[in-house]
Amino acid sequence: MSRTSSIYTRVEPEIKEQAEAILSQLGMPMSNAVNLFLHQVVLRGGIPFEVQLPTVPMAGGVPGLIRMKKEQFDAEMQKGLDSIKAGRVTPAEEVWAEMHERYGI
Repeated sequence: MSRTSSIYTRVEPEIKEQAEAILSQLGMPMSNAVNLFLHQVVLRGGIPFEVQLPTVPMAGGVPGLIRMKKEQFDAEMQKGLDSIKAGRVTPAEEVWAEMHERYGI
């Protein structure tokens, strides 16, 4: 068996709990996930994923939509509901076609 070394780090409790719940579903303890991450750092010579702010393909591709405050999100949802009530709707086929064209999905 190979020797091991300890790493001590501080993380936000909510993030730790969420990560543990997901890793548990995968049958992987946190220590294995961290070890896997570090192996990938070594193999790839850097962080094994892009580090950037997310862009959500909603609301015209507004970056940071997921960081909206509840009041802002509720106001945007209300705009959508008001549009539906006013009959300003787009058929789903057109929406999917536009999403495919803009975002490749």
